[in-house]
Amino acid sequence: MNIKKLLGKRIQELRKKNNLTQENLAEFVGIEPVSISNIENGKYYPTAENLDKIITILKTTPEKLFSFGHHQTNDDLLSEINSMLLENQSKMKDIYKIIRALTQD
Repeated sequence: MNIKKLLGKRIQELRKKNNLTQENLAEFVGIEPVSISNIENGKYYPTAENLDKIITILKTTPEKLFSFGHHQTNDDLLSEINSMLLENQSKMKDIYKIIRALTQD
């Protein structure tokens, strides 16, 4: 998934978490609701100024706003997990225990 779509999904997720409609967010940012819709659908990036306003309104940080690993495909996630395991082989047993605990019925 491209970054515009990922960012849009993340903004939508945080907007809903803050119980805001697209209209509410648009009003606070000072843009049209259709612009929020286009951002959330991955058609447009927000300007830097509007991105700053969105971050403030959604009570988040740039780091959290751009944290959208949970929107990746399963194949992408598996690839990333494998890379992390290769980089942290000393913790492989601990990671195995965590995964095992999470997947046991």
